Amino acid sequence: MSDLEQIAARARETGRLGIDTEFLPEGRYRPLLCLVQIAVDGEIHLLDPLEADLGDPAPLAAVLADPEIEVVLHAGRQDVAILRRAWQTTFTNVFDTQVAAGFAGFSAQAGYTGLLHDVLRIRLAKSASFTRWDARPLTPEQLRYAREDVEHLDALADELQRRLRDTGRLGWAREECRVIEEATDERDPDEVWRRLPRISGLDSKERAIARELAAWRERTAAREDRPVGSIVRDPTLVELAKRGPRDQKQLGQIRGAGPDVLRRRARDILAAIERGRGAEPIRPDEGERYPTDPVDGPTIALAESLVRARAQEAGLAYELIAARADLTPIVVAARRGQAEPDVRTLRGWRRELVGEELLELLGGNRRLSVLNGRVQVVG
Repeated sequence: MSDLEQIAARARETGRLGIDTEFLPEGRYRPLLCLVQIAVDGEIHLLDPLEADLGDPAPLAAVLADPEIEVVLHAGRQDVAILRRAWQTTFTNVFDTQVAAGFAGFSAQAGYTGLLHDVLRIRLAKSASFTRWDARPLTPEQLRYAREDVEHLDALADELQRRLRDTGRLGWAREECRVIEEATDERDPDEVWRRLPRISGLDSKERAIARELAAWRERTAAREDRPVGSIVRDPTLVELAKRGPRDQKQLGQIRGAGPDVLRRRARDILAAIERGRGAEPIRPDEGERYPTDPVDGPTIALAESLVRARAQEAGLAYELIAARADLTPIVVAARRGQAEPDVRTLRGWRRELVGEELLELLGGNRRLSVLNGRVQVVG
């Protein structure tokens, strides 16, 4: 039995595995996985994916996908995304200690070292987080740092689960951890244009061009294993979509389209622009079903006051419950008499805590007042 098979077998026996990764995000299309730290039943294993003799990770990939084995991480969204891709696996039973901390009265963004101190009174001297994890050999300082990242995960998870069980919120935390399980760093080239800055300022035809340009850039960056911004920067891409240059001379007049871009990318950029011109225009409200009106501003602020009040009463981090991106479609849909939007604040434990009440407020069946300096819900 290989070392990885032995680790996997031990995880199946105990029903839990703690895991963390070190990776290098700079200079690549996707982060490079450099180290995997695993804690199982008090033993710590450092796995080096850059070493040829690591072996097939399939036994551990199967453990991560096994719903009978709890996978403990801290702030594990990127760890999950990287391992999903690198090990070709899925996650089905994640317990994220950062997520859990938000339900236990700590910050929703609590760091690992701070949380260890606040919950377990353990102090760590974190010193190697920004080192070159792709360099070999790893230094003793790096190895110590890597081990400490998983050494206390079991104890931290146990204590947080105990606290959440006492308050009846363990189910809420586990529900929220399912979001972490779905994390991925795969991107759809035909959809990345929606995340461009100032995209709302483009008209229908310009959006179609932006979609083609962004898709070309994404595929080029993936093929060359380079950051997308090193191909063409976001502001330049949006300006290209807006101006739609038809030849290399016009292209050279766009800010950010310097000599290197012209020399290496001009033909591809102009071809993408032409494809966009020939494509079906994308209406500004396509994919944006809830455009705001100036009248919505005060109502959104009112909705936020209700959510913050309930979050404070429950001892939860506000960020766990809602963001403006959640409240805006709720407010707009209520004003327009539309069906409820599919946003997290109206699902699961959030709906139970404040979602139903928020809909009643927007429907005129609740009101807010202030008593002794605190927001009160009336009705």
